[in-house]
Amino acid sequence: MLANLNKFCSLKRDIAQINIDPLQRGGILTPEARAALVEWGDGYSVCDFCAGMLDHITNPPVEEFVHSILPEFLGTDEVRITHGAREGKYAAMHALCEKGDTVVVDGNAHYTTVLAAERAGLKIEYAAASKPPQYALSADAYQQAIERAYEQKGNVSLAVLTYPDGNYGNLPPAREIAEVCHDYSVPLLLNGAYAVGRMPVNARELGADIIVGSGHKSMAASGPVGVLGASEEYARPIFRLSATKKNKEVELLGCTVRGAPLLTLMASFPAVVERVASWPEEVDRARWFSGEMEKMGLLLQGDRPHNHDLMFFLAENLYQISQKAKKGRYFLYRDLKDRGISGIKPGLTRQFKLSTFGLAREELEKVLSAFREIIESYQ
Repeated sequence: MLANLNKFCSLKRDIAQINIDPLQRGGILTPEARAALVEWGDGYSVCDFCAGMLDHITNPPVEEFVHSILPEFLGTDEVRITHGAREGKYAAMHALCEKGDTVVVDGNAHYTTVLAAERAGLKIEYAAASKPPQYALSADAYQQAIERAYEQKGNVSLAVLTYPDGNYGNLPPAREIAEVCHDYSVPLLLNGAYAVGRMPVNARELGADIIVGSGHKSMAASGPVGVLGASEEYARPIFRLSATKKNKEVELLGCTVRGAPLLTLMASFPAVVERVASWPEEVDRARWFSGEMEKMGLLLQGDRPHNHDLMFFLAENLYQISQKAKKGRYFLYRDLKDRGISGIKPGLTRQFKLSTFGLAREELEKVLSAFREIIESYQ
């Protein structure tokens, strides 16, 4: 059974010149992060000078990064490193909620929000999004969901808002939603997996009590790695110390990321801060790109005008092609790959997501040309 292991010795990645996968666009490593990946790739490499608490390591400068730089960047009082946004959501739910409580979740929430709530033993009440094609969320939807939950399910101990959501790239009115939640004394957790590291996002300014981010999705880190920030009131229970292991935080199981993912997060951070400042240009390119796609008969879903690089398209014309093409529903993936484009999942034609983040206009023109050529070739 263990005889043929050579396949694991040369693991290559099949990827095209231009990658438009929303999961990966914000996680592409900087040159500095690639160097850190090699330097710190060995096991527990970050622990050489650890006195027992990961976030207080000074060589490399983890302590400064976690306790000074990240709180300012996120607009929170305290920050910790996690294995990803989902782990941050679960830690907050487990710390702040009692089993049987209800968490109010937006209708566009990522599936990991639901799983985190289930794992914590919580009931879920949804704040409904509007009908297609907008799928918009409102403060009224949160108010209605909180009131329903209190009437039908009991105590509401947390609300979660996905900002933006991972399907449509919608940016809901976070501050208005936070105000509604606070009117009912419900803390708000902002899931910024596609925001933190791509665009300006400050939990304090948005009224969020807790925020999570994803290093591998949006902060140019190798991952899995994430950030979890909280205001002082909620940081105390979330980051509470063990009663028996005095220097270990219970919700984080003591220490989290102990090697290359953390160091790539740190090494990329100066470039991440710089690119966040260029967010208006990113939005302009995304709007131009979506407009050109719609000229080809592909319909953008979600916010209009669109305010994020993540976009969801309905493509009935491509679906019709798939009904006749020799490659069937895989034609789009293969035809794009032949033209140096990857990121649309194999088999998707009628609807799909993509991201323009970090791509120059010249690269986006190549993507548009590829779609035009493909559509015209089947006419």
